[in-house]
Amino acid sequence: MNDTFLKACRGEDVPYTPVWLMRQAGRYLPEYQAVRAEVDFLTLCKTPELAAKVTLQPVDKLNVDAAILFSDILIPVEAMGMHLSFSDKRGPILSEPIRNKSGVDRLLIPDTEDAMPFVIETIKILRKELEKKVPLIGFAGAPFTLATYMIEGGSSKNFLHTKKMMFQNPGLFHSLMDKITTTVTLYLGTQIKAGAQAVQLFDTWAGVLTPEDYKEFEFPYIKRAVAELKKEGVPIIYFANECAGLLKEIKKTGADVIGVDWRIDLREAIKRLGKKVAVQGNLDPCALFLPKEKIGERVEDILWKGEFAKGHIFNLGHGILPETPVENAITMVEAVHKYSRT
Repeated sequence: MNDTFLKACRGEDVPYTPVWLMRQAGRYLPEYQAVRAEVDFLTLCKTPELAAKVTLQPVDKLNVDAAILFSDILIPVEAMGMHLSFSDKRGPILSEPIRNKSGVDRLLIPDTEDAMPFVIETIKILRKELEKKVPLIGFAGAPFTLATYMIEGGSSKNFLHTKKMMFQNPGLFHSLMDKITTTVTLYLGTQIKAGAQAVQLFDTWAGVLTPEDYKEFEFPYIKRAVAELKKEGVPIIYFANECAGLLKEIKKTGADVIGVDWRIDLREAIKRLGKKVAVQGNLDPCALFLPKEKIGERVEDILWKGEFAKGHIFNLGHGILPETPVENAITMVEAVHKYSRT
């Protein structure tokens, strides 16, 4: 098996910089679109054979160095007792948003094995299929990001209801975060036991917090989850979108790898994070719309900066966009492998 990705997570010597893409199993691939045309999104997530199929599609097509489980960050939220649906126009919809004590009290801490058996089965299928290929990454949404969806009832522009709870009823907000953190930690532990060889916490909305609010309302829960998961012995990746103002605290989370978005120079991010963690990122997803030779130039620049870290995994600074030309994604992966070979 190609274990370059796992070695880079641990800061070990690697023959080249490994690369994978957030949302690499997704709408930019015609093969994914063909599967998706037959089933709705939630059915795809909950059908192990299909979820495994779309997880595998980019591994061979792009020649990436890791696969990431196809699922959705809100799957465990549904298992906590909220009704989840998806709209093509509005995205995820969680009916009856959590905005008071009775709402928090109603939430379950599920038995993650019993509540989400399809995730376990998908991972088992994937480990067999990937045995001689690349490692499998499991994932979950980070507590604050999941809390925003649960409180807002879906996506939001200003996170008004979330911040009102934080500021007007912090005790209730912390109670909610406690339940979410326990669930997420159990969920990722279940993924690891099923065969995930690394896990990533996606904190998509962390950047809407001030550094002070991040320190109070998210950092303790990330640190707790990471500490518990490190007992499982696999690399833990933490990706906080719009992380530039938060790196002082993020470096203390204990994560093995810190994902970096594209809004900060990678060299600067490494200076702030220090030499004790590996980094992942940080190409602007829109850079994949550049001419191919320009993509190569962007790749070379990031690779050079990544050499200053304990370890570097090349990735985008956020998920690949659905409109991205597949051939440009392939160009990026080929450039990473070409320019980083020692």
